[in-house]
Amino acid sequence: MRTIALSLALALTVSAAAQSQSAAQSLYDQGKWQEAATAGAALNTSAGLAIAAEATTAGAGLVDDAQKKALFLKAQDYAKAAIARDANNADAYFELARAQGRLAQFSGILQSLGLAKDMKGNLDKALELNPKMAGGYVALGLWNANLVSKGFIAVQASGANKGQITPNFEKAISLEPNVAVHRIEYANALLLQGRKAEAAAQLDKAVTMPAETFWEKRDLEQAKATLAKLR
Repeated sequence: MRTIALSLALALTVSAAAQSQSAAQSLYDQGKWQEAATAGAALNTSAGLAIAAEATTAGAGLVDDAQKKALFLKAQDYAKAAIARDANNADAYFELARAQGRLAQFSGILQSLGLAKDMKGNLDKALELNPKMAGGYVALGLWNANLVSKGFIAVQASGANKGQITPNFEKAISLEPNVAVHRIEYANALLLQGRKAEAAAQLDKAVTMPAETFWEKRDLEQAKATLAKLR
């Protein structure tokens, strides 16, 4: 009987954790990024902290510039804590890379080449742990595109490669062909290369895809605005 009781208690604990994780994810999907970060961090699990990192990075895109850096740094702290709790959590490495990338963009790519190299290392680790992580390939494509666009010094310092831009986006799209943000980010990378017609073609496809979450709807509106400017 004691064994059965312990098994039941463990099952209930696992179920409650799963529900709490789902609740944090639901808050994030609704655009309630602060509540999602708080809920995810409160779980004190690797998965929960990864959600907290994701929500905090996303939320930085909605606040004044004066608040952004602190949020990017906070997101990195969450992601590092997630890695400390589970060194095999691919999402945690990805969220650390994402926060680093956003901070590098905000601070200036040329001023953040060391951070950019750390980001690449974390993306590589994420994809090593989960080779089917489409978002990881998108991020690698953007990493190369952004650094190549900055010219010779950035390329030499980082090891960025123009030839790795398109293959990474094609890989992501092959894994998740119906996720609009992959094509939207591909369009952004193409625009960095001056390839406007190809960018418009990707956006044409992206704007026909469904948008359910707050973030997907926001991406869709931005894609429509960019597409209108290209016409």
